[in-house]
Amino acid sequence: MEKIPMTRAGFTALETELKTLKSVERPAIIKAIAEAREHGDLSENAEYHSAREKQSFIEGRIKEIEGVLSLAEVIDPAKLSGSVKFGATVTVVDEDTDEEKTWQIVGEHEANIEKGLLNVKSPIARALIGKDEGDSVEVRTPGGEKSYEILSIDYK
Repeated sequence: MEKIPMTRAGFTALETELKTLKSVERPAIIKAIAEAREHGDLSENAEYHSAREKQSFIEGRIKEIEGVLSLAEVIDPAKLSGSVKFGATVTVVDEDTDEEKTWQIVGEHEANIEKGLLNVKSPIARALIGKDEGDSVEVRTPGGEKSYEILSIDYK
């Protein structure tokens, strides 16, 4: 199996979510199923079916997180330097609008574009990887062609 790269913060966030699912969510849903069973006929009991569906989701998410964590390769960006690679925090300027953006290139399980965490497999990240400060990159995005100039690369 292929290792899944992620930062320490992403690994810790997944561990925390797993702990919450196992120690809080799972016991709560078991209790909800038990309460719904007490309401009688299960074939027409919407509470029971809803609780079972939520239990199925929780168990699936637990298995998914356990799988990801077992394959995780934690990479410390502070130990890296040079051109853009996984873990880099990259500041770019859109050459058309002069709008500056800063992203950290992270694993797909910790990516969140609103928080500036860019999926390493995204078109923008793939275009940035291997480039240096001052380089221009052309990116084909769902919104059309974009041109960015790399202003800075930081590893923290």
